[in-house]
Amino acid sequence: MSQRPTLQNGSRRAFLQWSAAAAAVSAFRIVNEPLLAAAAVDRDLQHFPPGSVVINANENPLGPCDLARKALSEIIPEGGRYCWWLKDELAKSLADSVGVKPENVAMFPGSSEPLHFSVMAFTSPSRSYVTADPGYESGMHSSKFSGARVAKTALTKSYAHDIPAMLAAAPDAGLFYVCTPNNPTGTLTPHSAIEELLAQKPKGSVVLVDEAYIHFADLAATAIDLVKAGQDIIVLRTFSKIYGMAGLRCGAAIARPDLLEKLVPQGGGSAMPVTALVAASASLKHEHLVRERKLVNTTIRQKTFDWLSSQGYSFTPSQANFFMLDARRPAKQVIDALAAKKVFIGRIWPAWPTHLRISVGTQADMDGFQSAFAAVMKNSTSVSYALPARPADSNCDYFYADGQMFPRA
Repeated sequence: MSQRPTLQNGSRRAFLQWSAAAAAVSAFRIVNEPLLAAAAVDRDLQHFPPGSVVINANENPLGPCDLARKALSEIIPEGGRYCWWLKDELAKSLADSVGVKPENVAMFPGSSEPLHFSVMAFTSPSRSYVTADPGYESGMHSSKFSGARVAKTALTKSYAHDIPAMLAAAPDAGLFYVCTPNNPTGTLTPHSAIEELLAQKPKGSVVLVDEAYIHFADLAATAIDLVKAGQDIIVLRTFSKIYGMAGLRCGAAIARPDLLEKLVPQGGGSAMPVTALVAASASLKHEHLVRERKLVNTTIRQKTFDWLSSQGYSFTPSQANFFMLDARRPAKQVIDALAAKKVFIGRIWPAWPTHLRISVGTQADMDGFQSAFAAVMKNSTSVSYALPARPADSNCDYFYADGQMFPRA
């Protein structure tokens, strides 16, 4: 009879360590499945016909700057290594650029991850998630997995977050989410309002300020000074927008070290693409990049506003690279009719059923949008249009689009 193979002591220890690690990974996947799903792009949603105007996802058509492109090319031979030190170097460079200490900065592949991790860390069935409506929905979908109640409040008449309403909506709040400039309106919430929220929020709750689009607006509106003051606040930044790195995935959470540490059990602290790290570092060294790109965006956006005003349409006073336009008819009809003309714009926010979110592209993009929009609005006929859809995965009850998750119907 043959003997069953046995593990030597050293091998047995290694096996047990491997088993424990595998169990931890399995547990992470179960608890954080929505976070892992946020890394799986539904590529079929990007199959636009040739010659399309694509202004649907708040992307920067300029892409990475020249310094970043050079750095990307040079790092390719090191693509087989983790290069942890690059992550530390970028954290220090970003910290220096915003005036905080390196321990106040945690780098992530984009700013969506720390948003999801914050929801998982600070909300629960007994601690609500509070947000604006219309607003960026990603955190609301994460709250389904933390079990948190979602409290949505309307914006003020000036399109800012209504702080008194947010406080009243959730005395049990665990996390208040403030996106400024707000997605989808592109409008700012005053710094004084965020201070008011911090002063009056429930004890133990955290304020999450998403500044993904702050570089297009007045940088004086940033809440990073409140991080320096030691407040219960996390500020999100990304290189996806003004730096043109949406496809490279690089972002950061800026906060007190004890708040950042609470994101680690949710999946923070992992390795990042070396391409993203060097491109972001190079972008920070581009002295005039933010000012120049802000001017380009502001100029094209204002020309679009002038044309819309001349046509009698109203829109939000955006300070970002997108805005909301009131089409004065069901938004779905207009979105489909524009898509039939190969112009692809943003999706629908149920709170504002006649509004369209328009990203600011190149001047040629906006000229194409204006021509198509004028033609569509002269025609009252409804058009149904849909991009090719990938087969539904029976094991997946959500999909990923426009940088966020959505439950499948």
